[in-house]
Amino acid sequence: MSDAGEGTTGSGLDRLGSVNLNLLVPLLAILEERSVTRAAERVGLTQPAMSHALQRMRRLLNDDLLVRHGNDVTVTPRGLELIAPVRATLERAAQVVNFPSFDPAADRRVITIAMTTSTAFVLGPRLSRLLRERAPHATLRIRTITVPSASTFTEHGVDVVLLSEAFTSPYPRERLYDDRVVVVASTDTPPEADALDLLTTEPHVVVDSERRVFPYAVLDEHEVTYRVGLLVSDFLLVPYLVARGGGVALLRYRVAAEMRTLVDLRIEEAPFRLPGLGIDLVFNPHLADQYFMAWLRQLLFEAARPCPTRP
Repeated sequence: MSDAGEGTTGSGLDRLGSVNLNLLVPLLAILEERSVTRAAERVGLTQPAMSHALQRMRRLLNDDLLVRHGNDVTVTPRGLELIAPVRATLERAAQVVNFPSFDPAADRRVITIAMTTSTAFVLGPRLSRLLRERAPHATLRIRTITVPSASTFTEHGVDVVLLSEAFTSPYPRERLYDDRVVVVASTDTPPEADALDLLTTEPHVVVDSERRVFPYAVLDEHEVTYRVGLLVSDFLLVPYLVARGGGVALLRYRVAAEMRTLVDLRIEEAPFRLPGLGIDLVFNPHLADQYFMAWLRQLLFEAARPCPTRP
Protein backbone atom coordinates (compact mmCIF):
# COMPACT_ATOMS: atom_id res chain seq x y z
CA MET A 1 0.00 0.00 0.00
CA SER A 2 1.58 3.33 -1.09
CA ASP A 3 1.58 6.34 1.21
CA ALA A 4 0.87 9.97 0.34
CA GLY A 5 4.57 10.79 0.02
CA GLU A 6 5.06 8.17 -2.69
CA GLY A 7 2.07 9.53 -4.60
CA THR A 8 3.51 13.04 -4.52
CA THR A 9 6.92 11.83 -5.66
CA GLY A 10 5.43 9.83 -8.52
CA SER A 11 3.56 12.88 -9.80
CA GLY A 12 6.72 14.98 -9.97
CA LEU A 13 5.38 17.59 -7.55
CA ASP A 14 8.35 17.09 -5.24
CA ARG A 15 10.65 18.52 -7.93
CA LEU A 16 8.71 21.77 -8.31
CA GLY A 17 10.49 23.19 -5.28
CA SER A 18 13.61 23.60 -7.39
CA VAL A 19 11.73 25.44 -10.16
CA ASN A 20 10.91 29.15 -10.07
CA LEU A 21 7.24 29.09 -11.03
CA ASN A 22 7.31 32.88 -11.41
CA LEU A 23 8.90 32.21 -14.79
CA LEU A 24 5.57 30.93 -16.13
CA VAL A 25 4.15 34.46 -16.42
CA PRO A 26 6.98 35.83 -18.63
CA LEU A 27 7.09 32.49 -20.45
CA LEU A 28 3.49 32.85 -21.61
CA ALA A 29 4.00 36.50 -22.51
CA ILE A 30 7.08 35.87 -24.61
CA LEU A 31 5.52 32.88 -26.42
CA GLU A 32 2.38 34.84 -27.30
CA GLU A 33 4.07 38.15 -28.12
CA ARG A 34 7.11 36.61 -29.91
CA SER A 35 9.02 39.67 -28.82
CA VAL A 36 11.16 40.35 -25.74
CA THR A 37 10.21 44.04 -25.84
CA ARG A 38 6.44 43.52 -26.09
CA ALA A 39 6.51 40.71 -23.51
CA ALA A 40 8.42 42.93 -21.07
CA GLU A 41 5.85 45.72 -21.48
CA ARG A 42 3.00 43.26 -20.99
CA VAL A 43 4.21 41.88 -17.64
CA GLY A 44 5.84 45.05 -16.32
CA LEU A 45 9.51 44.00 -16.58
CA THR A 46 12.44 45.85 -18.07
CA GLN A 47 13.77 44.49 -21.35
CA PRO A 48 17.04 43.27 -19.76
CA ALA A 49 15.05 41.49 -17.04
CA MET A 50 12.88 39.80 -19.67
CA SER A 51 15.95 38.77 -21.67
CA HIS A 52 17.44 37.26 -18.51
CA ALA A 53 14.15 35.42 -17.83
CA LEU A 54 14.18 34.07 -21.40
CA GLN A 55 17.68 32.66 -20.91
CA ARG A 56 16.61 30.97 -17.66
CA MET A 57 13.53 29.49 -19.37
CA ARG A 58 15.68 28.19 -22.23
CA ARG A 59 17.99 26.43 -19.78
CA LEU A 60 15.09 25.05 -17.74
CA LEU A 61 13.22 23.68 -20.77
CA ASN A 62 16.29 22.85 -22.86
CA ASP A 63 14.74 24.61 -25.83
CA ASP A 64 15.36 27.92 -27.63
CA LEU A 65 11.63 28.84 -27.48
CA LEU A 66 12.14 31.80 -29.85
CA VAL A 67 14.28 31.61 -32.99
CA ARG A 68 15.21 34.57 -35.19
CA HIS A 69 15.29 34.18 -38.98
CA GLY A 70 16.43 37.49 -40.42
CA ASN A 71 13.81 40.03 -39.36
CA ASP A 72 11.29 37.37 -38.38
CA VAL A 73 10.95 35.66 -35.00
CA THR A 74 9.26 32.26 -34.78
CA VAL A 75 8.27 30.09 -31.85
CA THR A 76 9.80 26.61 -31.75
CA PRO A 77 7.49 23.56 -31.93
CA ARG A 78 8.12 22.96 -28.22
CA GLY A 79 7.18 26.57 -27.49
CA LEU A 80 3.93 26.25 -29.44
CA GLU A 81 3.03 23.17 -27.45
CA LEU A 82 3.51 25.08 -24.19
CA ILE A 83 1.20 28.05 -24.88
CA ALA A 84 -2.15 26.43 -24.10
CA PRO A 85 -1.12 24.41 -21.00
CA VAL A 86 0.88 27.30 -19.49
CA ARG A 87 -2.04 29.68 -20.00
CA ALA A 88 -4.48 27.18 -18.48
CA THR A 89 -2.14 26.62 -15.51
CA LEU A 90 -1.86 30.35 -14.79
CA GLU A 91 -5.61 30.86 -15.07
CA ARG A 92 -6.28 28.00 -12.65
CA ALA A 93 -3.64 29.36 -10.28
CA ALA A 94 -5.39 32.74 -10.30
CA GLN A 95 -8.64 31.00 -9.32
CA VAL A 96 -6.91 29.08 -6.51
CA VAL A 97 -5.53 32.24 -4.89
CA ASN A 98 -8.89 33.93 -5.45
CA PHE A 99 -7.71 36.80 -7.62
CA PRO A 100 -10.54 39.17 -8.64
CA SER A 101 -12.70 38.15 -11.58
CA PHE A 102 -11.71 39.26 -15.08
CA ASP A 103 -11.79 43.06 -15.23
CA PRO A 104 -11.82 44.27 -18.85
CA ALA A 105 -11.17 47.87 -17.83
CA ALA A 106 -7.80 46.90 -16.33
CA ASP A 107 -6.82 43.75 -18.25
CA ARG A 108 -3.77 43.98 -20.52
CA ARG A 109 -3.90 40.64 -22.27
CA VAL A 110 -3.60 40.02 -26.01
CA ILE A 111 -6.94 38.69 -27.28
CA THR A 112 -6.37 36.47 -30.30
CA ILE A 113 -9.22 35.60 -32.66
CA ALA A 114 -8.73 33.44 -35.76
CA MET A 115 -11.04 34.00 -38.75
CA THR A 116 -11.04 34.31 -42.52
CA THR A 117 -10.25 37.64 -44.16
CA SER A 118 -13.89 38.02 -45.20
CA THR A 119 -15.14 37.48 -41.64
CA ALA A 120 -12.53 39.95 -40.41
CA PHE A 121 -13.79 42.40 -43.04
CA VAL A 122 -17.30 42.11 -41.59
CA LEU A 123 -16.54 41.96 -37.85
CA GLY A 124 -13.07 43.46 -37.47
CA PRO A 125 -13.87 47.19 -37.41
CA ARG A 126 -16.75 46.97 -34.94
CA LEU A 127 -14.95 44.41 -32.79
CA SER A 128 -11.89 46.66 -32.64
CA ARG A 129 -14.01 49.66 -31.68
CA LEU A 130 -15.87 47.74 -28.97
CA LEU A 131 -12.61 46.44 -27.52
CA ARG A 132 -11.15 49.95 -27.31
CA GLU A 133 -14.26 51.04 -25.42
CA ARG A 134 -14.59 48.06 -23.06
CA ALA A 135 -10.96 46.92 -22.61
CA PRO A 136 -8.79 49.96 -23.40
CA HIS A 137 -5.53 48.33 -22.25
CA ALA A 138 -6.00 45.03 -24.11
CA THR A 139 -4.67 44.27 -27.59
CA LEU A 140 -6.74 42.61 -30.29
CA ARG A 141 -4.85 40.19 -32.53
CA ILE A 142 -6.74 38.99 -35.62
CA ARG A 143 -5.14 35.88 -37.08
CA THR A 144 -6.41 35.25 -40.60
CA ILE A 145 -6.91 31.67 -41.75
CA THR A 146 -8.26 29.94 -44.86
CA VAL A 147 -9.10 26.31 -44.13
CA PRO A 148 -8.85 25.54 -40.37
CA SER A 149 -6.73 22.61 -39.23
CA ALA A 150 -6.74 20.79 -35.90
CA SER A 151 -3.97 23.05 -34.60
CA THR A 152 -5.90 26.23 -35.49
CA PHE A 153 -8.05 25.87 -32.37
CA THR A 154 -5.22 25.60 -29.83
CA GLU A 155 -1.98 27.10 -31.18
CA HIS A 156 -0.59 30.62 -31.64
CA GLY A 157 -2.34 31.86 -28.49
CA VAL A 158 -5.78 31.63 -30.11
CA ASP A 159 -8.66 32.34 -27.73
CA VAL A 160 -11.51 31.71 -30.15
CA VAL A 161 -11.92 30.65 -33.78
CA LEU A 162 -14.69 31.98 -36.03
CA LEU A 163 -15.40 29.56 -38.86
CA SER A 164 -18.02 28.80 -41.47
CA GLU A 165 -20.54 26.09 -40.74
CA ALA A 166 -19.12 24.32 -43.81
CA PHE A 167 -15.96 23.43 -41.85
CA THR A 168 -15.78 20.81 -39.14
CA SER A 169 -14.55 21.43 -35.62
CA PRO A 170 -13.24 18.91 -33.06
CA TYR A 171 -14.59 21.11 -30.26
CA PRO A 172 -18.03 22.51 -29.28
CA ARG A 173 -19.29 25.33 -31.46
CA GLU A 174 -21.99 27.98 -31.23
CA ARG A 175 -23.70 29.93 -34.01
CA LEU A 176 -22.50 33.54 -33.99
CA TYR A 177 -24.57 34.78 -36.91
CA ASP A 178 -26.38 33.50 -39.98
CA ASP A 179 -25.68 34.73 -43.48
CA ARG A 180 -27.01 34.08 -46.95
CA VAL A 181 -25.77 34.07 -50.54
CA VAL A 182 -26.69 37.00 -52.76
CA VAL A 183 -25.89 38.00 -56.33
CA VAL A 184 -23.55 40.98 -56.66
CA ALA A 185 -22.84 42.91 -59.84
CA SER A 186 -21.46 46.18 -61.09
CA THR A 187 -23.87 49.12 -60.91
CA ASP A 188 -23.43 49.70 -64.64
CA THR A 189 -25.25 46.43 -65.48
CA PRO A 190 -28.66 46.87 -67.17
CA PRO A 191 -31.12 47.95 -64.42
CA GLU A 192 -33.90 45.85 -65.94
CA ALA A 193 -31.82 42.66 -65.65
CA ASP A 194 -32.90 40.52 -62.69
CA ALA A 195 -30.62 38.24 -60.68
CA LEU A 196 -31.04 35.27 -63.02
CA ASP A 197 -30.31 37.50 -66.05
CA LEU A 198 -27.13 38.71 -64.39
CA LEU A 199 -26.00 35.16 -63.64
CA THR A 200 -26.53 33.99 -67.21
CA THR A 201 -25.28 37.04 -69.14
CA GLU A 202 -22.45 38.55 -67.09
CA PRO A 203 -18.99 36.91 -66.74
CA HIS A 204 -18.51 35.43 -63.26
CA VAL A 205 -15.75 36.38 -60.84
CA VAL A 206 -14.93 33.18 -58.93
CA VAL A 207 -12.44 32.13 -56.26
CA ASP A 208 -9.71 30.00 -57.83
CA SER A 209 -9.75 26.86 -55.67
CA GLU A 210 -9.18 23.14 -56.01
CA ARG A 211 -12.42 22.64 -54.09
CA ARG A 212 -15.79 23.13 -55.72
CA VAL A 213 -16.68 26.79 -55.11
CA PHE A 214 -19.89 27.13 -53.12
CA PRO A 215 -22.64 27.42 -54.30
CA TYR A 216 -21.99 26.68 -57.97
CA ALA A 217 -23.17 23.10 -57.57
CA VAL A 218 -26.63 24.54 -56.89
CA LEU A 219 -26.48 26.56 -60.12
CA ASP A 220 -25.63 23.36 -61.98
CA GLU A 221 -28.59 21.59 -60.37
CA HIS A 222 -30.88 24.37 -61.66
CA GLU A 223 -29.22 24.09 -65.10
CA VAL A 224 -28.13 27.72 -65.04
CA THR A 225 -25.68 28.44 -67.85
CA TYR A 226 -22.82 30.76 -66.92
CA ARG A 227 -19.29 31.70 -67.94
CA VAL A 228 -16.35 32.23 -65.62
CA GLY A 229 -14.55 35.38 -66.69
CA LEU A 230 -12.08 35.89 -63.82
CA LEU A 231 -10.44 33.60 -61.28
CA VAL A 232 -8.94 35.16 -58.15
CA SER A 233 -7.23 33.56 -55.17
CA ASP A 234 -8.55 35.89 -52.45
CA PHE A 235 -12.26 35.70 -51.63
CA LEU A 236 -12.35 39.26 -50.34
CA LEU A 237 -11.18 40.63 -53.72
CA VAL A 238 -14.27 39.26 -55.46
CA PRO A 239 -16.78 42.07 -54.65
CA TYR A 240 -14.17 44.79 -55.21
CA LEU A 241 -13.24 43.42 -58.64
CA VAL A 242 -16.91 43.06 -59.58
CA ALA A 243 -17.66 46.65 -58.53
CA ARG A 244 -14.69 48.16 -60.34
CA GLY A 245 -14.15 45.71 -63.20
CA GLY A 246 -17.66 44.46 -63.97
CA GLY A 247 -19.15 40.99 -63.99
CA VAL A 248 -21.20 39.09 -61.44
CA ALA A 249 -20.51 36.92 -58.38
CA LEU A 250 -22.21 34.90 -55.68
CA LEU A 251 -21.23 36.27 -52.29
CA ARG A 252 -22.11 36.36 -48.60
CA TYR A 253 -24.54 39.20 -47.97
CA ARG A 254 -22.69 40.55 -44.92
CA VAL A 255 -19.47 40.86 -46.98
CA ALA A 256 -21.32 42.48 -49.89
CA ALA A 257 -23.12 44.96 -47.63
CA GLU A 258 -19.86 45.98 -45.98
CA MET A 259 -18.08 46.33 -49.35
CA ARG A 260 -20.94 48.49 -50.63
CA THR A 261 -19.96 51.15 -48.06
CA LEU A 262 -16.64 51.49 -49.90
CA VAL A 263 -17.52 51.01 -53.60
CA ASP A 264 -20.64 51.07 -55.74
CA LEU A 265 -22.03 47.54 -55.77
CA ARG A 266 -25.35 46.13 -56.89
CA ILE A 267 -26.84 43.47 -54.60
CA GLU A 268 -29.74 41.24 -55.64
CA GLU A 269 -31.36 38.32 -53.84
CA ALA A 270 -30.59 34.90 -55.34
CA PRO A 271 -33.21 33.69 -57.88
CA PHE A 272 -33.72 30.44 -55.96
CA ARG A 273 -33.10 29.10 -52.48
CA LEU A 274 -29.45 28.55 -51.60
CA PRO A 275 -28.03 26.93 -48.45
CA GLY A 276 -27.12 29.27 -45.60
CA LEU A 277 -23.62 30.29 -44.64
CA GLY A 278 -23.58 30.64 -40.87
CA ILE A 279 -20.50 31.64 -38.89
CA ASP A 280 -19.78 29.73 -35.67
CA LEU A 281 -17.49 30.47 -32.75
CA VAL A 282 -15.26 27.80 -31.18
CA PHE A 283 -13.32 28.59 -28.01
CA ASN A 284 -9.85 27.21 -27.39
CA PRO A 285 -10.58 24.06 -25.33
CA HIS A 286 -7.67 24.86 -23.00
CA LEU A 287 -9.07 28.22 -21.90
CA ALA A 288 -9.97 28.06 -18.22
CA ASP A 289 -10.90 31.69 -17.48
CA GLN A 290 -14.69 31.43 -17.53
CA TYR A 291 -15.16 35.13 -16.75
CA PHE A 292 -13.04 36.17 -19.72
CA MET A 293 -14.74 33.66 -22.02
CA ALA A 294 -18.22 34.91 -21.06
CA TRP A 295 -17.15 38.52 -21.62
CA LEU A 296 -15.54 37.78 -24.99
CA ARG A 297 -18.56 35.78 -26.13
CA GLN A 298 -20.85 38.71 -25.33
CA LEU A 299 -18.53 41.10 -27.15
CA LEU A 300 -18.50 38.91 -30.26
CA PHE A 301 -22.29 38.66 -30.34
CA GLU A 302 -22.56 42.42 -29.99
CA ALA A 303 -20.12 42.94 -32.86
CA ALA A 304 -22.03 40.45 -35.00
CA ARG A 305 -25.47 42.04 -34.72
CA PRO A 306 -27.09 41.81 -38.16
CA CYS A 307 -27.13 44.63 -40.64
CA PRO A 308 -30.38 46.62 -40.26
CA THR A 309 -31.24 46.73 -43.96
CA ARG A 310 -31.66 44.18 -46.72
CA PRO A 311 -31.06 44.75 -50.43
